[in-house]
Amino acid sequence: MITDLEAATPALCRLQLGSELRQLRLAAGLKGSQVVKRLLWSPSKLTRLETGENTSVETADVMALCEIYGVDLERRAVLLSYAAVTKTKRDWWLTPEYRQVISPGLKAFLDLEATATAVQNYQAEFVPGLLQTEAYIRALNELALNRPTDEEADMIAAIRTRRQDVLSRPESPLKFTAIINEAVLRRPVGRRPVMREQLAHIVDVVESRPNVRVQVVPFSVGAHSGMDGSFVLIQFPEKLSLKPMVYLEGLVDAWVKRGEGDVERYADAVSDLQALAPGPRESLHMIKEAIKEH
Repeated sequence: MITDLEAATPALCRLQLGSELRQLRLAAGLKGSQVVKRLLWSPSKLTRLETGENTSVETADVMALCEIYGVDLERRAVLLSYAAVTKTKRDWWLTPEYRQVISPGLKAFLDLEATATAVQNYQAEFVPGLLQTEAYIRALNELALNRPTDEEADMIAAIRTRRQDVLSRPESPLKFTAIINEAVLRRPVGRRPVMREQLAHIVDVVESRPNVRVQVVPFSVGAHSGMDGSFVLIQFPEKLSLKPMVYLEGLVDAWVKRGEGDVERYADAVSDLQALAPGPRESLHMIKEAIKEH
């Protein structure tokens, strides 16, 4: 349960509300199809509510679900207060200045990242977003299949750099673990100065922030459990009813996996990769050597 609604973000309230509504439905022994049939809703409407995908939540919708689930007045008031926050506040990534470059998949990820206490990210091809410099971001945009306009490129760079504020939150900065393939260090993105600055930035962040850990998976280890692709494992505060989730991103789409079995497999992959890769000190040495090569 969220104890400080005045400080709570809309993203946190959307996710917590969705999780609690799903738990209430299951406790009532109802399938989603039964609920939407009674309310004359589309199945996707209930799914969006339960997964926290809506930008804002109508209090009337929450009231209708509470009636069906037989929710007591005290808990109903809490759920309605979550919905009210989504109506009266806006997360920074949903403001008009960024809206045109925020896809549904990216919005879902930003919701999760802003709410998380810990993120473990395996990246096979490029530096994780939370560690990217602006020059590196712009170099990646220039290589994109659907190359953004100059205006869109500015917004993308601004969003990605602002995301990094989670690493320096005054209260409970995000605990971030990045596991990267050695190819990320070797393959040039942009000109050599861009790569030198980028790799030096990783070193600076790791050495200055105890909540950030980086490990490099060297070519020499051979096949490993991250070879199916990059992923982000996201964990939430214990006080919330949110279980860990996994974010995946492809060439044309992005999605969140919530199934316990799927999440457990990715958690196992993180453990395997961390055991396989050299420790943070040795990994930083690899990064410093790569700087010299660029």
